[in-house]
Amino acid sequence: MKTIHPKEFKVMALRDCPVPSEMLVCETPRQVADYWRLHIATTPQFNPECECMAVLMLNTRNRVKGHQLLTIGTLDTILVHPREVFRCAIIAAAASVILIHNHPSGEPTPSEADIKVTRDLIRAGQLLKIELTDHVIIGNPNYSSLRELGFFF
Repeated sequence: MKTIHPKEFKVMALRDCPVPSEMLVCETPRQVADYWRLHIATTPQFNPECECMAVLMLNTRNRVKGHQLLTIGTLDTILVHPREVFRCAIIAAAASVILIHNHPSGEPTPSEADIKVTRDLIRAGQLLKIELTDHVIIGNPNYSSLRELGFFF
């Protein structure tokens, strides 16, 4: 039986994180998907059998300040609230954020719930002056960008 120990989390400066130089900038959905596969899908908390959502926090030049695995859902559902998405962004003084989550089915097509959550988070970010730059859905092996699909207004 595995013993679970409570962990303390903190936002770290990028220079203190082991991020390869080519991953420092996340301007395209491809770079976001690569970041996910390298840094989020490899963490012990990640469960590929469930939908998992993370947020990337970016500075004004789209350089990654950090990320947080926000929530782990079920096979086809995930619960997210603007409070959790933007809390770490405010603490990190992020200029913008990118939302990322996986679809365990491997099909990255956004659901109606994905589209609704994205639109709600866009509005919340506008109030906080923290832009939601994109919402990328990771499939296997493909990914989808809700911005590229035209769901951002």
